[in-house]
Amino acid sequence: MKNAVVYPGPEGSHSDAAATAMFPDAERVPASSFRGVAEAVVSAVAAQGVLPIESSLAGAVPETHDLLNECPLSIVAEAVLPVTHALVAPRQVPPADIRLVRSHPAALDQCRGFLHTLPHAQIVATATTADAARETAESGDPHAAAIASAAAASRYGLAVVAEDVGDAPAFTRFVAIAPYTWLGAPREHARTAFTFVADHRPGALHATIEPFALAGLDLLRLVSRPLAATPWSYRFDAVVAGHPLDPAVRRAFAELRRVTRSYRIVGIYEGADELP
Repeated sequence: MKNAVVYPGPEGSHSDAAATAMFPDAERVPASSFRGVAEAVVSAVAAQGVLPIESSLAGAVPETHDLLNECPLSIVAEAVLPVTHALVAPRQVPPADIRLVRSHPAALDQCRGFLHTLPHAQIVATATTADAARETAESGDPHAAAIASAAAASRYGLAVVAEDVGDAPAFTRFVAIAPYTWLGAPREHARTAFTFVADHRPGALHATIEPFALAGLDLLRLVSRPLAATPWSYRFDAVVAGHPLDPAVRRAFAELRRVTRSYRIVGIYEGADELP
């Protein structure tokens, strides 16, 4: 398994589809949770892992961002996949008869409009969308359903009660993670992910962003995450188009180092097309 790619399972999850697309020739192994993926890679049980990091509807996936901050991991690749959610149940029933809906929090967030049409349904969060499908199948409850993929429904013998229940066409960005290394090989379309903590003073965040604007660099993403040990303080996870050895990027990072309390490169990888 040391050369395997691990993803948050079970089989049939959207992360399973992403791992298959990114590593079609590798052994792919499911893990019980996002943290299980990170721990398998850190401990060298698996060579790489795949995690969702951003949804076109719900935004950043907080757990992935926090694991990349907590663990000695690097982003080494990314892929953008279309994600279609379905309401699936042990048998065909009218959606109005559903009294419990399971799914991953990110999927639930992407289907808020549809869930508002089920005001009497209890919402239950699960580790993955495929877990939601499996648990619904195992329960046998005719009034329970899951928001999951059609592939998961087929795998666990569930009926598709309603197709494409997302709020809008959705895409998810997945990242491949590996043991931490600060420097990736130069690539034509390189992206550099990094994290930093700004000083707590007026204009501090502007001072961190300005060097990239002045250099004409595209700051592709900027996500804030709370610092657990310091209430009302935040770190920022960002991605810039370019490689740290590019002169303009190197100068911007030198200035970033000067105006922040801390900063670290999280990964260097080739950017994926925004829409497949």
